[in-house]
Amino acid sequence: MKTGIVYHKKYLEHEQSPTHPERKERLAYTMDQLMEEGIFEDPRIKLLEPFEASMDDVLEVHAREYVEFLRRESRKGGFIDWDTNIPVGVFEIALLSAGGAIRAAKAVLEKEVKNCFAMIRPPGHHAKPYIGAGFCYLNNMAIMVKWLKKKGIKKILILDWDAHHGDGTQEIFYDDDSVLFISTHQMPLYPGTGFPYECGSGNGEGFTINVPLPPGTSDEGYMMVVEEIIRPVAEEFQPEFIAVSAGQDNHFTDPITGLALTARGYAELMNEAVRLSEKYCKGRLVAILEGGYSVESALPYTNLGIIAAMAGMDISCIREPMNYLPELRYRKKEAALYKLKDNIEDVKKVHSKYWKCFS
Repeated sequence: MKTGIVYHKKYLEHEQSPTHPERKERLAYTMDQLMEEGIFEDPRIKLLEPFEASMDDVLEVHAREYVEFLRRESRKGGFIDWDTNIPVGVFEIALLSAGGAIRAAKAVLEKEVKNCFAMIRPPGHHAKPYIGAGFCYLNNMAIMVKWLKKKGIKKILILDWDAHHGDGTQEIFYDDDSVLFISTHQMPLYPGTGFPYECGSGNGEGFTINVPLPPGTSDEGYMMVVEEIIRPVAEEFQPEFIAVSAGQDNHFTDPITGLALTARGYAELMNEAVRLSEKYCKGRLVAILEGGYSVESALPYTNLGIIAAMAGMDISCIREPMNYLPELRYRKKEAALYKLKDNIEDVKKVHSKYWKCFS
């Protein structure tokens, strides 16, 4: 079966300003790279057209008052916070973004494709039920997961590897034991949440796992988290579907983070997600684009790496142009691995009473 890519040219129409970190070039440069590489002519790839999410699906996650506010302000232009304004027309594009996530899940559930990457924007994982934030308006991931639950999927693993903690997604599923939310994120960094002790409440206690990462973590550190946390918990949870919030602001050239991940590192991370999906949930996997603000030196190559891994292509040659590598030597910090080991032990200590693999 093929790997799906959800994309629409309308995703390029959303822009808060030409210099805003979350601007249209994030996808435009990626599309140029993918076309140059011949990805859309590859028989292993299928391009899928999104649809707008229905109001019923949106209201499964967001308060009606907020949705009406967003719709109203989108007609004339408005404001949420200092880095998230409401451009004219964003409401319809946000619906298309959320619908793109659902389109990806639908294609996988109906076996139209084996897995799918929703290359959508605006992103969503900071959006809460009652307000948008952090460049996000509607929580695409949460809307898709709620849709999956209505379709009978009972156990869903959300892996959020964006450099910023997915506080909106966490809040939405904080008391839900059918959704295991695992977030790896730089700390300290916006939004200032995502400590190991934030582990869920009520029935969902233990089903939120936060792994703070120090600056300079690098590919090696991410694979340490995979081996020590993600892989054993996934084996114990036995998900029926895996959903990845594929933020790409972990890259070593990103202007607002410092995690030192490479394009090859992204491909290896996605390789691991694919392996987990094939082992536990018949290959059912959807990745959703979240952050990532190095529009020239990172996103074209990280997106290519993710797609290559999902489609079973050779990832051994995935890399950035050589002229960017001096930045990696500056960003990567060996001492970060010692701090990360301490953080991992903190996570295991907190979650040892919830997961046998840590006890």
